[in-house]
Amino acid sequence: MSQPTVGRDKVVAITYSIIDESGVILEQSDIPVYYVHGGPNDMFPEVEASLEGCNLGESVEVVLPPEKGFGFHDPNLTFTDEIDNVPPEFRRVGAEVEMQNERGETRSFFVSKIEDGKLTVDGNHPFAGKTLTFAVTVADIRDATEEEKRKGMSKPMLH
Repeated sequence: MSQPTVGRDKVVAITYSIIDESGVILEQSDIPVYYVHGGPNDMFPEVEASLEGCNLGESVEVVLPPEKGFGFHDPNLTFTDEIDNVPPEFRRVGAEVEMQNERGETRSFFVSKIEDGKLTVDGNHPFAGKTLTFAVTVADIRDATEEEKRKGMSKPMLH
């Protein structure tokens, strides 16, 4: 019996690290994350393409510049206000604030700085503007069900 390989319509479990240009690990998952390869999924296309044909236990590293990853930092998504105008529950770095524009669209902002009586919120992804290395290891591979192929979602693999 041949070893399963990553390919279209396979549910692939991966573990990963996201590393910035200075070698700092920004995010890591040692608990497998599942996706349907070649179907609707949230994978970056370059990462998915690099996994094509990999076997169980293989690892890949993919470097993504901002334009292929989380985009560039948009200064129009950064707002500063007097801290006294901000409700107390949001007066801490890292607090999440939902904001709505005049068209009724909502976006999450995070408190990024508190300084000199002013509080700054940022609607950019925390990794925006960064060149990142995705270090990915294939943890498991199985055939996708018909429902998984349609939805692009999968359930944890049971052995």
